Amino acid sequence: MFLGRIRRTASAPVELVAQRDGALISLADLGTDDPVALLDSYGLDRLTEEVARRRPVLDEAGVLFEPPVATCTKICCLALNYAAHAEESNMEVPPEPVLFLKPPSALTGHNQPVIAPARTRHLEHEVELAVVIGRRTRDLPAERWKEAVAGYTVINDMTARDLQLANISRNVPWDQSKGFDTFAPAGPYLATVDEVPDPQALELTLEVDGQVRQRANTKQMVFGIPRLIADLSDGMTLMPGDLIATGTIAGIAPLKDGDTMRATVEGVGTLVNTVKFRSA
Repeated sequence: MFLGRIRRTASAPVELVAQRDGALISLADLGTDDPVALLDSYGLDRLTEEVARRRPVLDEAGVLFEPPVATCTKICCLALNYAAHAEESNMEVPPEPVLFLKPPSALTGHNQPVIAPARTRHLEHEVELAVVIGRRTRDLPAERWKEAVAGYTVINDMTARDLQLANISRNVPWDQSKGFDTFAPAGPYLATVDEVPDPQALELTLEVDGQVRQRANTKQMVFGIPRLIADLSDGMTLMPGDLIATGTIAGIAPLKDGDTMRATVEGVGTLVNTVKFRSA
């Protein structure tokens, strides 16, 4: 099942929907716009039966997409989790997972613009598989990782590379270069766990105006999802709706004003966003 959060117009309230073959089934009468909370209260099997009884009423092309999680306390991002990306960045593969955080305010939805602030001239894309946390999780052993997962979505870890590299050279934190508003586009949907039998066998691609720039497979992660969930929840509580961005693949490159990015994770979805530079 693919669950999304949409508005019918810019001023309309957020509405929870399920997607079926490009058409949208309204779930607004179920009393929440939070897909994670709904999965928790209904259970996947019962919710699947409920959706199957309903008929589509909306078209994807006619709605405005919000991020696929209603509440998110943090976006946990993993640096250098693909060896080829570490190599292109002239950095060593880390011996342990390397975490940095994006604020929830960085989230934006499918078909929404990514807006680079005037202080940067060098913006880059980073397609990633994101894990959506479904329950309050702390100190979870790796072998029980599935207990934490509500589903998956696509995330594009936007980076002001000039600001990041300047801060790295000064040996100071570079969180700001990753955390501007709209720098965590995600969606279009939350793909429930039944749609993704093996999250470690998914093709990832990113195209810019039709040209493929990134292509690899999640099987190439340095640290797989069980290890990441165990490591992140070791002493830090993961909350329902939190996202784990599992790292980008090789092929990062600069963007220009007006570029359209298509970030795809096999079986999860295709996230489309256009770049706007305030300095342009």
